[in-house]
Amino acid sequence: QVQLVESGGGLVQPGGSLRLSCATSGFTFSTYVMKWYRQAPGKEREWVASISPYGVGTNYPNSVKGRFTISRDDDNDLLYLQMNNLKPEDTAVYYCNLDVGVGYWGQGTQVTVSS
Repeated sequence: QVQLVESGGGLVQPGGSLRLSCATSGFTFSTYVMKWYRQAPGKEREWVASISPYGVGTNYPNSVKGRFTISRDDDNDLLYLQMNNLKPEDTAVYYCNLDVGVGYWGQGTQVTVSS
């Protein structure tokens, strides 16, 4: 069955960096679009990055463009999110996502940006 397991979250000061990872299994990872989302307390889940199969293309909303970079390791079925110049408004639980009509989600990893 499909499994997604995020890791790498933590507490970081404004302007700092974190790299999130998502370990995947149960599907042919390289052939699917993968995404990262986040959800802050009291807010709806928000899309933050997408990467096409084989890493050919990436997309980001304006809120993170130029600061976040999504990447994938197709040899090891891993998804990454490099986050630089973090801001307090980036504080949220971050989730990786596989959408094949049915959405699959990991358990999430908490990112807190605070001084």
